[in-house]
Amino acid sequence: MIRGTESFRFGAPSLFWGALMNPAALITGGSRGIGRGIAGALARAGWDLLINFRANENAAREAAQECACANVRVELCRGDISIPEDRARVVQKMSDTFGRIDLLVNNAGVAPTERVDLLEAKEESFDRLISINVKGPYFLTQTVARWMIDLAAENPDQPRGQIVTISSISAYTASVSRGDYCVSKAGLSMMTQLFAARLAEHGIHVFEIRPGIIATDMTSGVKEKYDSMLAKGLTPINRWGTPDDIAKAVLAIANRSFPFSTGESFNVDGGFHLRTL
Repeated sequence: MIRGTESFRFGAPSLFWGALMNPAALITGGSRGIGRGIAGALARAGWDLLINFRANENAAREAAQECACANVRVELCRGDISIPEDRARVVQKMSDTFGRIDLLVNNAGVAPTERVDLLEAKEESFDRLISINVKGPYFLTQTVARWMIDLAAENPDQPRGQIVTISSISAYTASVSRGDYCVSKAGLSMMTQLFAARLAEHGIHVFEIRPGIIATDMTSGVKEKYDSMLAKGLTPINRWGTPDDIAKAVLAIANRSFPFSTGESFNVDGGFHLRTL
């Protein structure tokens, strides 16, 4: 077995589309935080999963074990989605294991290694964030979209695949100490619009979810800052969000709750996006 690729089987498959199978999803960056929450929610709903991770194999194994309550198959695949060869290997793993893809969740992403004033920011950080946060999901989505189109042509009576990208309120909120991060998330918003427009004719729907302040290891270093802001009434629903809050939104999309929507951005942010007087 290739290192970083592992299979977990729990129970038996369930009926899907009239056949003895589960729907199958690929989640990038699924070993921790929001991605891990999404994996758990989909598993409990009966989805087979390929959980992609870049480095933390122990966390990925723990995420897979958390899916043990469901009758699903969970596989792990190490890969850095900013690297073309790794993207190809992840998609090939999905194809070899499940033979199809019903849902792609673009979740993998990184924050700047340090917050730096916009006027002092370095190109190295910008290049890193654009490569991982934008280029990787952009070309992974391109590859998966082509595959979804082929699957639709082969199985015209079956439901079409769907694509969900996890961005951030930083897609439209200026944070001058992490401009590269904001630019990368704004890029994901446009990516969603582009693929939604291109794939609509094939019945493939594309969505963006914009998390607000979510309690994960990525935000642990700024907990005191956001605690203080929340104490002053930063959001109408005045609490930290959780990975489960995001997972519920993904699950609603996975359940095809929005058949007459595509290109939509869902704010899961405690109402941060509201403009009030």
